[in-house]
Amino acid sequence: MSQLPSHGRYPYSAITTPIRATWPGGKRLAVYLAVNLEHFRFDGGLGAALVPSDAKEPDILNYTWRDYGNRVGVWRMIDLFDALCLPASILVNSSIYEYCPEVMAALRARGDEVVGHGRTNSERQGILKEADERELIHEVSATILQSEGKAAKGWLGPWISESNVTPDLLQENGYTYCLDWCMDDRPVWLTTRQGRILSLPYPQELNDIPALVVRRHTASEFGDMIIDQFDEMLEQSASGSLVMGIALHPYIVGQPFRMKHLRRALQHIVARRDDIWITTAGAIADEFVKMDSAAILQR
Repeated sequence: MSQLPSHGRYPYSAITTPIRATWPGGKRLAVYLAVNLEHFRFDGGLGAALVPSDAKEPDILNYTWRDYGNRVGVWRMIDLFDALCLPASILVNSSIYEYCPEVMAALRARGDEVVGHGRTNSERQGILKEADERELIHEVSATILQSEGKAAKGWLGPWISESNVTPDLLQENGYTYCLDWCMDDRPVWLTTRQGRILSLPYPQELNDIPALVVRRHTASEFGDMIIDQFDEMLEQSASGSLVMGIALHPYIVGQPFRMKHLRRALQHIVARRDDIWITTAGAIADEFVKMDSAAILQR
């Protein structure tokens, strides 16, 4: 049998291999919120759909549904995070800076981490030629640096779209970690052509688009999913440090009837604050790099 094509980015290793690492304070479970702050074209392009769209006419319903997140949902989420003293990693389309700078100013005042998330979720970077993808990453990076006064450490591709050279381009542009790869509950080093970049766990199950839009779970079920994931991972982390991410989109969980259940789930997590490390994706990456992961994991 011929060998199957491989990405060549990381070797197989089992979660059962014990590790010696712990998070700050001796905690075993790190939890972070990934808030996707996205902006879309009015005249078409990609995007989660409330209803099927007709490409022959402006997609008013889906566009305004998504825009609800920037006008209403994100502000409700900020209030919730403030009430629970929760930090967040903001995965931002760079076009947001021009479209609704008030949102970024509020998040900046909170001290939240900013993560690169392309220019707009109306495009995929994985279909671009290498030179064009490099320019996209450079453009987004420059916008964040100019606006925030510091470079973004992490990246999530719009629609988790990658080309065969995306990790290489990210590493070459100074990124420490990416969130596109969902194969583990622990950070994993990816090999690049000029070094390596860290892959942090980013959920595709505990993600409101797949759960609520695609699989059509209810708001209550999604809240229960977060609670069940947390309880199980906290128990599993006794045998080795883990990372739990929660992927949220303001135009989805920012709807009032869903906010109620998101609040319930986050209150459940916060009640165990002394037992876990509630943090940002960037802080997890920084801590993992300090650990000299290659020697620690040996997996």
